[in-house]
Amino acid sequence: MPENPLELEYYPIVPQELLKRAIDKINENKSHWDEPFFMDVYGYADLAHFKEICTPFLEDPSLKNLIILGTGGSYQTMKALSLFAKKKIHFLYSSRPHELSEVLFRTLPSDSLVIPISRGGKTIDVNSILPLFKEYKILALSSQGPMNDMVKKFNATILPVPDLSGRFAASVCSVMLVPALISGIKVEQVQKGLEDGYALYKNLDKSNIDLNSALQFAVYAYHLIKKGYRNIFSMPYSQWLEGLTGLFVQEISESTGKEGNGILGTYQAAPLCQHSVLELLLGGSKGHTSPLLWTTLQEPTDVILKHDGDVNHQEGENPMQEGSTALSVVNYQLDATFQALLEQKVPASKLTFKSITPYSFGFSIAFIQTTVYYLCMLLDVNWSSNPMVNVGKKICNEAIKSKLDRNQRINNRIEVAIKKFDNFFND
Repeated sequence: MPENPLELEYYPIVPQELLKRAIDKINENKSHWDEPFFMDVYGYADLAHFKEICTPFLEDPSLKNLIILGTGGSYQTMKALSLFAKKKIHFLYSSRPHELSEVLFRTLPSDSLVIPISRGGKTIDVNSILPLFKEYKILALSSQGPMNDMVKKFNATILPVPDLSGRFAASVCSVMLVPALISGIKVEQVQKGLEDGYALYKNLDKSNIDLNSALQFAVYAYHLIKKGYRNIFSMPYSQWLEGLTGLFVQEISESTGKEGNGILGTYQAAPLCQHSVLELLLGGSKGHTSPLLWTTLQEPTDVILKHDGDVNHQEGENPMQEGSTALSVVNYQLDATFQALLEQKVPASKLTFKSITPYSFGFSIAFIQTTVYYLCMLLDVNWSSNPMVNVGKKICNEAIKSKLDRNQRINNRIEVAIKKFDNFFND
């Protein structure tokens, strides 16, 4: 087994006995739900076929931009890998006008490829804006529904999307692999990282506990929930890690949040968050949030910090030595923040990437998805579904179909609030 490119540090450390009991609970509950298909790295990935379909775009010298229309896992998984891309990637996950107008202004049909992604084909965020790109080259990842009908009319190239839970499926099927191929990402290395990660993390042999950080973090999160914690606040100290943080936020929130259970994932870029939310975490109310700090030991580029020798800094104002790197300053801040949290009795954890490579990112996706799966098994909830999300979609679709104006939509909310929050402030 190759060396794990990730290092997990968390406190308080879960005792071995609780980890062993958790393995028994996971094994007991996993029969209640579908098998984790996403651990089959190659079963849904016909890479040779994908490369064949992508050849015209790979060989097109004028192609400079990829415009990806998709939301949820269709967005988050590719976003996690996007800094490895050799082409400019524009993500449109909704009809937010500023981003939409910027993409339309900065791209041309002649130098761009649009990749709309939707498994069911009913995602309004994609379908509402897709007609704006009908003159562009289109490679649609689609199997059914209105989007599929639309791209056929646009004479798009179409690749199917398997009927699987999207937030878990993207990394092992066309949803991530096709855009990654066209953008120049080394997808075979991502797949190898996934394969090695799952080989390690799916091993629930009790003699393997010390190596299985996905199991450890799942059990840690489970006991946080039992103690009343409802938020894991991620603090990514590298821009390279923000896409992965977004994937973690989606998967842990959407997968565990059912039947009155679950824990919310949130994040803000660090060290910016040290100057915005840290005071609450250190000095405010406790027992609701556990921070997760993300960092790396190296980045593809770093900067040597040169100091002006004629400037006399007062002690503590700028303690860094000549030759320090930008990344080292960030990691000093991270470790100090981590220790400060622990001194205030705030349960906290740290995920360190030993390297920034497509392989380590594949490995990290395996870590995220296995952690979330194990946490769902400990909570005994369906890891692959998201039934309540459709409630809002139904309300939206009905409002659009009925052409409800703004005042009518406000009145609907007033009626709901009166019914649902009766005597709310008197309890």
